[in-house]
Amino acid sequence: MNAVLDNFLVTAVLLASLGYALVKLGPRTLRRQILGQLGAILAAAPSFLKLTGVAQRLAAASGKNQAACGGCDSCGESPAPQSQSEINVPIAKIGRRN
Repeated sequence: MNAVLDNFLVTAVLLASLGYALVKLGPRTLRRQILGQLGAILAAAPSFLKLTGVAQRLAAASGKNQAACGGCDSCGESPAPQSQSEINVPIAKIGRRN
């Protein structure tokens, strides 16, 4: 019985790592399709599993255009606001060390 359980766990981990590699390293169109299908599968799951929140997040992730850096999705729109506590020193006032 332990050999069957061990083989099942190893297979599950290998499939999970393969899925992760496809989602992270695969083309964006494939990534969107995978996330959309996973969202649809989880949305169809029974309600007592409480997977609707995860399904909604996956559906939202499949629909949005991801930025090249994977960050805020506002590349080139407007510069980030500077905080008032930030100190700006002109380069001309910085002396050289000898």
